[in-house]
Amino acid sequence: MNPKKMTYKEAVAEIDEILEKIEQEELDVDELSEKVKRVSVLIRFCKEKLHKTGAEVENILKEMEE
Repeated sequence: MNPKKMTYKEAVAEIDEILEKIEQEELDVDELSEKVKRVSVLIRFCKEKLHKTGAEVENILKEMEE
């Protein structure tokens, strides 16, 4: 699934699922590389989402002070 079309919650759930597979040693070397790349994309998506949400909340709070 494209991270841009998923929710933060879905991205975190996918990260958790991949990490569980890694911890349980369920992935072979080829899969491991792909999953690590996927987690990297998902983490970047989550960081951007958190940053954007934080900025939106900050703007709303500033507007309330006016």
